Amino acid sequence: MSDPVNPDQVNQAVSGAAAVLIGDPSKFGRVAEDGTVYVITPSGERPVGSYPGKNADEALAYFVKKFEMLASEVALLSARIRSGAMVPSDALEAVTKLKTQIENLNGVGDLAKLAQSVEQIPALIENHKAAYESKKQAQAAEKAARKIEIIAQKEAIAAQAESLVDSVNWKATTEKLKELLDEWKKAPRLDKASDAQLWKRFSSSRNKFDKRRRTHFATLDIEFKRVQAIKEEIVKEAETLVNSKDWLKTAQKFKSLMDKWKAAGRGKKSADTALWNRFKTAQDSFFAAKNADLEKRQGSMAINLQKRESLLLEFEALLPISDFKAARRSFRDLEGKWQKIGITDRKKMPALQVRVDKVAQAISELENNHARRSDPTAIAQANKVVQGLVEAIENYEKQAAKAQAAGQTAKAMLAQEAAAARRVWLEEAQKGLTDFAS
Repeated sequence: MSDPVNPDQVNQAVSGAAAVLIGDPSKFGRVAEDGTVYVITPSGERPVGSYPGKNADEALAYFVKKFEMLASEVALLSARIRSGAMVPSDALEAVTKLKTQIENLNGVGDLAKLAQSVEQIPALIENHKAAYESKKQAQAAEKAARKIEIIAQKEAIAAQAESLVDSVNWKATTEKLKELLDEWKKAPRLDKASDAQLWKRFSSSRNKFDKRRRTHFATLDIEFKRVQAIKEEIVKEAETLVNSKDWLKTAQKFKSLMDKWKAAGRGKKSADTALWNRFKTAQDSFFAAKNADLEKRQGSMAINLQKRESLLLEFEALLPISDFKAARRSFRDLEGKWQKIGITDRKKMPALQVRVDKVAQAISELENNHARRSDPTAIAQANKVVQGLVEAIENYEKQAAKAQAAGQTAKAMLAQEAAAARRVWLEEAQKGLTDFAS
């Protein structure tokens, strides 16, 4: 164990070097007539050198400057020891060096007092050794705490990166990992092993996410190309339909193409937008032409409807028909005019056609009746029926008379009833025969 440190010695060590600088060092020197500069010490004076070409004051000042520089080093050493900034072993080594420099110094000043102040520095070193060790421990503790803080900071960065490995929010996660990398770069370095271990965690997470992202976009690119190819075919087909005048069929085709477009899925935004603009342009162009044509046809259909309604009155004026042949000629003439009228609203045509068909049916029925009455075969058949009924009546009357004469009253009544029934039939048959004759 070292001896207790005398506080007075410590204070002297601190103030000694400063004291030699406070006084006038030049009073410890003189300049001889030959220009030699001497330093005065307790053991006598000794020459320290000369400064040729300079006067006595300038030569003396030159050697005082050397003394002051060394005294400043002594004072600085003392201050560093007191602050705890210097390792004790380094401080003792510096003391030994200063002693040698003082002994060999060719300078002017209180060399004895300066040497004495250096002798007192070891006591100052001993006194501040505990403070140095305490400061050293504090620095070590601070360094350890700082290390823990940095480790925690980098572990948090690594953990956050690990939490993002399975993210599918590609853009936001990529930006976040860049931010985490910037944070990592700004964070202080640790010892090589600790830094390498944490970096491995962080870097591994980044690489895993990046691999998933690149795989995703590679797959997505293939899908985008597939969708783009489908939609390009849809657009090409749509563009071929722009000038079609087959309105209904083409409108249905555009609906089918739209269904195919939706079923194709989403492609790359820029390509999808460009293709959609082409498709929409083709579709809009076709439907604009279709609507313009519809407006034109609606005007024509209104006029045509008026023509048909007017002509329909002429059809119906043929009723009732008395001369079917003249009616047929007029009907055919009107029918030719009817067919020459342009397109008419399809919803209104059925009701109009029913009225025309009614007139045609009336003519047809009258014509059929005439044909039936003028048919020789039918007339012959009617005459045959009349003659047959006449003969049957005569026969039944003979049977009734014979039965009456024989006193067979019941049999006579039956024969008379049969004859009476056939007279009714004969009357109807004769009316029919009259119709044939008219």
